[in-house]
Amino acid sequence: MTSRKIFIALAISAILGGCVVAPGSSPYDGGRVMIAPPAPRIEYPAAPPIAGQIWIGGFWTWTGQRHEWVPGHWSAPRPGHIWVPHRWEQRGDHWRQHEGHWEEEHRHGEHWDQREWR
Repeated sequence: MTSRKIFIALAISAILGGCVVAPGSSPYDGGRVMIAPPAPRIEYPAAPPIAGQIWIGGFWTWTGQRHEWVPGHWSAPRPGHIWVPHRWEQRGDHWRQHEGHWEEEHRHGEHWDQREWR
C-alpha cells in the first residue's frame, strides 16, 4: 500500500510539473521601447475552425529585452464591434505599442463607419 501511494504521488508530481503558468499574450507594459519592431510576419491562416469567425492577425510585442512574435488566431466576432489591430507608433526616439481591441461600430445612415484608432 505504501509503495502504491508513493507511485501515485510521483505520478501526480510529474503531471503537475509539466504545467506552466504563462503571462498573457503581451508582456508589454506600455513603456518606451528604443528598438523598432521588425516588419510584420506574413501569416497564412487556414479556414476558420467555426464558420463566421474572424482572423485576428499576429503582432510583435516587447518582452522587456526583445521583440517577440505573437501569432494570430481565429476569434468569434462581437456583434456591433470591429477589431482594431495591434500597432506600433514611433514617438521621437522611441516606440509605443497600442494593443488590439474590440471597438464599438457606429452606424451612419446606410453605411457603417469605423472610428479612428486612439
